Amino acid sequence: MSIFSIFTRVFFLNKMENAEDVRAAVELYIYDLSKGMAATMSELVIGRQIEGIWHTAIVVYGREYYFGPIGIQSSKPGSTVLGKPNKVEKIGDTYLPYTIFWEYIEGLRTSKFARGTYNLLSHNCNCFTEEVSHFLAGKGIPKYILDLPEEIVQTPIGKFVTTLIESLSSNVKEAVLYTVGQVLLDTSKPREVSPEYELLNKAIEEARLNSIALEERRNELNEKLAKKDRKKKKKKKKEKKQKGSRDSTANDTTSTGPSNCAYMAESETVLSDMQATIGDSTDMLPSDRFMQMEEEEQMEQEERKRHRDPPIVFKDLVDVKSEYQALSNLLEGKLNEEEAVCMQELEQYIIENEGSWALGDNFLNFVGRILYDKSLSSDTRVKLLNILSVAALKDDVILLLHQDRREHIIMNYAFDIDRHPQEEQFPLTQFIANMFENLSSSEWLLYISEWQHQNQNTSNIRVTTKVAVHSLLSNSVDMQIRGAAIIHNLACKEKMHKSKNLRRLLPKGSISKVFDDVAVELTMALLQYFNGNPAEEQLFACMKSLARFTQISGQDVPQLIQMIGPEPNKFRGISERVDEQIDQVNKKLR
Repeated sequence: MSIFSIFTRVFFLNKMENAEDVRAAVELYIYDLSKGMAATMSELVIGRQIEGIWHTAIVVYGREYYFGPIGIQSSKPGSTVLGKPNKVEKIGDTYLPYTIFWEYIEGLRTSKFARGTYNLLSHNCNCFTEEVSHFLAGKGIPKYILDLPEEIVQTPIGKFVTTLIESLSSNVKEAVLYTVGQVLLDTSKPREVSPEYELLNKAIEEARLNSIALEERRNELNEKLAKKDRKKKKKKKKEKKQKGSRDSTANDTTSTGPSNCAYMAESETVLSDMQATIGDSTDMLPSDRFMQMEEEEQMEQEERKRHRDPPIVFKDLVDVKSEYQALSNLLEGKLNEEEAVCMQELEQYIIENEGSWALGDNFLNFVGRILYDKSLSSDTRVKLLNILSVAALKDDVILLLHQDRREHIIMNYAFDIDRHPQEEQFPLTQFIANMFENLSSSEWLLYISEWQHQNQNTSNIRVTTKVAVHSLLSNSVDMQIRGAAIIHNLACKEKMHKSKNLRRLLPKGSISKVFDDVAVELTMALLQYFNGNPAEEQLFACMKSLARFTQISGQDVPQLIQMIGPEPNKFRGISERVDEQIDQVNKKLR
């Protein structure tokens, strides 16, 4: 490997490690629309003490996103007419690439949160931030903010306030946001809005829209310039690399590789280019920086995909057209209008090979209906899961999976694998195994963000681990084959190997500590499985996994092997490739 490759790999690994796969903080900006009037006057005016009339916005990727009468907008954080927020609360972190988030926002902008859908009490800015925070971080905004409209409606003059707000919304569609808080605490009777007031607000709004349009245009130009600069740098780097290679060949004709001088020149070139990139990024917009990071991440992912151990997946085992037709027959006369549309969307996505954009907002509810409605036959769930196992092989399935971050419909069903009939467990394990086909969906299976199910804390990585262990230790050979595949795919994941030397210093619950615990749990399942007589193919996958786990958890896993057994040498001589993996395990047992 050349110095160029080494420096490049170290640079990207450090960047990915520090950024935790382009991790971005998700913050909630909280504004008091009453400008302090609520805290001092609410008891007197509406008969109940409230601290503020809350407007919220989500800040992520260096932009502030909010929803109002004219739809979804964004700006630099804290630069709206409301000024600086009264409070800033950390919602969590997101690992979503910026382009996926942008696609999501664009979808909301033309559907659920389109212009004209705003309602101050029932569909407002806080409904928007609740939706987006769940999508980004898997948790919602504070309950006291969401409950505020209901609190106001339940006050002695709640009905009057509701009527007043509806009147305001219908007459002044483009009023600036902070007037709402003032109206809620206005004790005067409803009055007709004057033409001058409307003209003033329209002028303000027009000026603000022009400003936004100019800023968006400026952002667009900046992005184009940034892309052009990156292309120039790549070209320059390539030329310098080729020049360095020619110089090294000329200076060292006796050796098989470049000279030390050429190595030094090449490494200096790489470092200077990296420094230039880092220096230039400080002048870029936050969204530009994240797009640049995402582009670099995609390059890194492509490189990783080329060099990674290929996952074990199950292709061409399901006749998806016949499964879809069978599912359609089983559901005939049992679907409402919305669910019938979802069936059509499924056909577009899986049969006609359209993108995941074909799946609407209700599709996951449709999936949940089939998975959890016990009035439907078990065969219905088997057909759906077979179809989903094919969908898992598509590179854009991640967009569907991210829609499930709030309800966890799919992963809750997977968590209960031991409660499902055997015929449903099989396609479920195949679905999980096939999600390792693409880097993005396999990363999704490793998420550590927790939620509660059956009064237990769980996460995607815990669910994946449970499915793998249950399948491997099943009495069904077909289940064991898929369980071995999932464990192999987990063991070969790059993220499982990051910074393993630092894990002992990390607090419980950190991402690397989680992977240590997973390695131990899967090792115990493998050792139990080895008490039988597995076929060579599954033995190789499992022994390879065991060798990887000895590297991930270099102390606990070897101790478990020595304490529990059986000795890996029990399987020596079955095949050359199995013997190679046994040697890798034995190195860690010495």
